[in-house]
Amino acid sequence: MHNPLPHLGPIDHVGIAVASLERALPFYRDVLGLPLVGIETVEDQQVRTAIFCGPLGRVELLEATGPESPIAKFIAKRGEGMHHVALRVEALEPTLARLAAEGVELIDRMPRLGAGGHRIAFVHPKATGGVLLELCEPQHA
Repeated sequence: MHNPLPHLGPIDHVGIAVASLERALPFYRDVLGLPLVGIETVEDQQVRTAIFCGPLGRVELLEATGPESPIAKFIAKRGEGMHHVALRVEALEPTLARLAAEGVELIDRMPRLGAGGHRIAFVHPKATGGVLLELCEPQHA
């Protein structure tokens, strides 16, 4: 890409796949002392999330809600651990259109609803050097 994306912001959060939120929560909340913002289920993605907000940004723990969940498949293949990095974008549709025009392999060509009411889309790891990249457009009040 010759010109940087005009709507790209900072890292929004890091997503970590876990087998059990109940087992993972104490480390992030009690040991690291990260404030738990909330726990939410995103039905269409078959995931339950726990979101923490700390001084360096957000951490999102991801637990599968069913065996066909992308998180369940990820854990079965790779085990628990880093699942994705999310970058904040201010205008998701133009960003996706620009990436598609540049030939970037996308998982989502259209935004979908993610945790916290944010609109999200994923870029395929084949396009990013092996990292699942989420583009996240924050919900504006």
